[in-house]
Amino acid sequence: MNDRGDDLAHGLVYVVDDDQDLGAAVARLLVRHGHAAKAFLDPVPLLDVYSQAPAHCVVTDVMMGDIDGFDFADRIRIVDPCVAIIFMTAWPTTANAVDSVRRYGGLDYLEKPIDEDRLLAAIAEGVGWSRTQRTALARTAMLTPRQRQVFDLLVMGHNNQAIAAVLDISPKTVEDHRAAIVAKTGTNGIAQLIALSR
Repeated sequence: MNDRGDDLAHGLVYVVDDDQDLGAAVARLLVRHGHAAKAFLDPVPLLDVYSQAPAHCVVTDVMMGDIDGFDFADRIRIVDPCVAIIFMTAWPTTANAVDSVRRYGGLDYLEKPIDEDRLLAAIAEGVGWSRTQRTALARTAMLTPRQRQVFDLLVMGHNNQAIAAVLDISPKTVEDHRAAIVAKTGTNGIAQLIALSR
C-alpha cells in the first residue's frame, strides 16, 4: 500500500500517439510505476471527453494527423490550464524543442525512442506541478471579482495607495480586501500570495 507521499507522486496521465503500439507501451510503463494512464490514438476523442476526467499530465506526440501535438496543446490548455504537457517526437529539431517550452508551455521535449527514466522524472515533475496549480486555482477561485483585482495588483508589487488609486477606492477598502484575500487563500504575507499566483 502506498503512503500519502507516494499517492501524491502518482497521477492521471493521458498518452496521445498515432503509433498505437508506442502509446500503449508508454501507458503500460506508467501504470507499472503507479500512475493511472490511458493511451489515445488521436487527440480529438480525448478532447471530447477530457473535461469529464482532467489529467495531471498529458504526453503527446508532436507529429500526428489533422491535429499535431502543438495544436493539441493549445486546445487542451483552453480546457485545462493546470495540466502538465510533455512532448515526444521521432523527428526532433531545435526549433520545435524551443517552441515546445516557450510557446506551448511544455514541461519536456523527449526524443523517441523514449528514455524511460527521463520520461518518469518528467511525469513526476508534471504531476507535482499540476497538483500545485490546481490547489492555487481552487484557493483563488473563492475571491470575489473585486478581491481578484486587488490580488492581481498586490502580486504585481503595488502598495495599498497605488491599488486604491487604480481601482478608485479608499486605502481602507484595499486593506479590508487584503484581509479577506489572506483569510480566503490561507496565506501569510505577500510572498505566499505571489507564490499562489504563479
